[in-house]
Amino acid sequence: MSSAASVPASRIRWRRGKVTGTGRAWRDALELTVEVPDEGEVPALAHPSLVGVPEVGDDVLLNTTALAQNLGTGGYALVVAVPDRLPPDPETTGHLVKARYTPLQVTVQGVDEQDTEHHAAIADADDLGGMPVVVADLHSALPAVLIGMLATDPDLKVAYVMTDGGALPAAFSRTVTALKSSLAGVVTVGQAYGGDLEAVTLHTGLLAAKHVLGADLAIVTQGPGNLGTGTPWGFSGVAAGEACNAVSVLGGLPVGALRISDADPRPRHRGVSHHSLTAFGRVALAGVTLVAPRGLSSELGGQVDEDLASQPERNVVVWVDTDGLDIALGLSPVPLRTMGRGYPEERAYFLAAAAAGRYAALQVPVAGEAAEADDAEAPVEPATAD
Repeated sequence: MSSAASVPASRIRWRRGKVTGTGRAWRDALELTVEVPDEGEVPALAHPSLVGVPEVGDDVLLNTTALAQNLGTGGYALVVAVPDRLPPDPETTGHLVKARYTPLQVTVQGVDEQDTEHHAAIADADDLGGMPVVVADLHSALPAVLIGMLATDPDLKVAYVMTDGGALPAAFSRTVTALKSSLAGVVTVGQAYGGDLEAVTLHTGLLAAKHVLGADLAIVTQGPGNLGTGTPWGFSGVAAGEACNAVSVLGGLPVGALRISDADPRPRHRGVSHHSLTAFGRVALAGVTLVAPRGLSSELGGQVDEDLASQPERNVVVWVDTDGLDIALGLSPVPLRTMGRGYPEERAYFLAAAAAGRYAALQVPVAGEAAEADDAEAPVEPATAD
């Protein structure tokens, strides 16, 4: 075999360029404009904790693969290095490696690793104590779910647990940065990194949300930039079903935020998306409460009812009142957009997410109820809002 034949094909479209301008900065992200020879100026994004802080005039190495393919998350060339001005060595005591064995693997301190202040708490924790957890298959549902929760009870503490189905750096999400003041904290799990807390698995991430952040509620979604292939199983959001299983195993209350649309041109996503039906109906084997919003058009509401009729018995479907949620969504602190469409064009999608948040908020015991429930001989069934 010749040496040429043994070399794998390239997977990255590399470019060199020079920084000509800087733009918005948030959390651990910095927008740049980079001049690439023979291609002109391109928008680029740097994560300073990985590559340092590029400045105007710096030469940078770029990964332009997704940008050239015009993928959904391909709006940026990604800065891989500032080769002439490398950042200093990290000062960290963490031993969790994320984005493992990729050229940009990072080391972080995990909430569940030894020799950390929270290790004992996580090692002893084994239960969520009935904490409601809303699970959605798209990152775009996050602000709407949170709006539904806080519109119902503004005093609730809500944690966001970000899985690794989409973007790995939490800093890629401007939504997370904008919502920071409304969240008890962000936990990044699996290969995702950059949250207020880092965890090895979704299970320890959920336990950290409850026992370290003191959350009353949690939201679980993948990061921005889902991967889909137009098939029922070839979608990164299928992991929403596995997230429901994790919540159930840990004694939490899984609540499914349904992906509902009458604006998506693709038939498989109209009514209840086939992705929701697959993740919650076939993957979530321990059962999940599925929330449908009242206030839809009669045609769409009928379609949703029909789509959910075939759900297994383990999944409870509740129709939740949405009074006031449209107003709350209209006051969102971040733009509400999914699949290139905003609110109110995709009203049904965001209303469904907010309704799931409202339902979950209604399941959090008020002060004193938890103690009374502990003293009761019979278990207290969760209330429904239909």
